[in-house]
Amino acid sequence: MCFSATASFAASGVLATIGVATLRHVREPRALLFASVPLLFAVHQFSEGLVWLALHGELGKVALDHAVLLFTVYALGILPMLMPAAVALMEPPGWRRTAIVGLTITGALVCLWDIAGLVLFPTQAFIEQHSIAYLNAMTSNMMVSVFYILATCGALLLSSHRVVRTYGVVNVIGLTIVHLVKGYAFASVWCFYAAILSVMLYWQFHRRKIDIQTPNGVSVADQPFLLIWLRRARSRTTSHA
Repeated sequence: MCFSATASFAASGVLATIGVATLRHVREPRALLFASVPLLFAVHQFSEGLVWLALHGELGKVALDHAVLLFTVYALGILPMLMPAAVALMEPPGWRRTAIVGLTITGALVCLWDIAGLVLFPTQAFIEQHSIAYLNAMTSNMMVSVFYILATCGALLLSSHRVVRTYGVVNVIGLTIVHLVKGYAFASVWCFYAAILSVMLYWQFHRRKIDIQTPNGVSVADQPFLLIWLRRARSRTTSHA
């Protein structure tokens, strides 16, 4: 996240609220991982808020190291595997799913490489032009970055679901702009951009625009299988009012 700790924590709070709301509208287990993206980004932005505090001297060196590790493990390791895996779970049989599974394997290899780099080499985090830059001798590699983008954005663009492809397109646009304008802090700024964009997933699940059985159709208004207690509690509150 760029700008400040306050912005990171504010983004985290908004995303956490949106994330829980999104999970309330998940009707099929295979869509759960994709629907969890806003909530996972909420935790991610919170971790960078801690990095901001530590870099400003409000937390100790140990806290800084742990916060940097938490942020980079998700940004560089988990995300390139999680995103294609989430898309693959929702994809119907066919060449698209085969290709997306291949990208998931690519993302898993990127994940292993980057996590190894984060464990074996120290990661430097510093503030540059109101953004946080992360440098690691093993993960700061152009070829690895190409495979990272291929796995993360490629799976979105290959999806049969129109709304998923749209999310992929806006991510690629943002990725390109961030690379050109703030390439030195790419991981931080692009992850913030992708996190904010994940809010659009709430509207798609809320409007039932993501249907596993019929891509680009509207799912039937079946009972959600997750967080049913939250929906019931809301219904009781409404009826009492």
